[in-house]
Amino acid sequence: MSKIRLSMVSLGPSDWELVTIKALNRLKSVQAIAIPTKNKEGSFERSITFKIVDRLMQEYHFAKPLISVYTPMKFKHSDWLNQAQTLQEAVKEYGTIAFVTLGDAGVYSTVYYLLDIIKEQNPQLYERSEVIAGITSFSYASSKVKKPLCLGKSRLELIPLIGEEVPSTKIYMRPSVGMQTSSIKDEGEIYTFENLCFEGEHIQKSKISVVRKYMTLLIDFVKPAKGDVA
Repeated sequence: MSKIRLSMVSLGPSDWELVTIKALNRLKSVQAIAIPTKNKEGSFERSITFKIVDRLMQEYHFAKPLISVYTPMKFKHSDWLNQAQTLQEAVKEYGTIAFVTLGDAGVYSTVYYLLDIIKEQNPQLYERSEVIAGITSFSYASSKVKKPLCLGKSRLELIPLIGEEVPSTKIYMRPSVGMQTSSIKDEGEIYTFENLCFEGEHIQKSKISVVRKYMTLLIDFVKPAKGDVA
């Protein structure tokens, strides 16, 4: 944690008990917490993320300065620029901060728009940033009705209801050891993940030609089309 100055912390699907231990520990260790709000005056009255953070601080007996980050519903690039600036100023003032987001930061979140801006404006801070994953709304929904998202040879599709065809990030999983990956087309930036969270964890920015370990995951990250908004 000593090298990390900016933590993007996923809080899960609006239930404080579904916040991960790693997310909780990060909130407890940083010097301040940045919370998105739709109120220009900075009020947290209607902020779901504030309610989660506030409950966690009460339950686990800690307190942190709270930074309001104005986050309107209809995003413009100028809004992201302002938010990124707020976070950078907060890091300068407090040293380490956490920016919280609902669900998981990797799924339709503001987090990566902000990180892209920070990467361009402040590469050193970007290198000292991290993203902490969270439980998604759809994984939680699945558990509520005791229905699996995918089993056996079925697959899971995530479809935005916007009435048009859009680029897709593709996840390839459940391979067999020794399987050739030549049938997987590289459409964006493909990464290989082996033994995530286990001994021998390996991540590379390319596609392996032959699967070496059962715990292998390939993700082909497709960049959003220019002008896309959260």
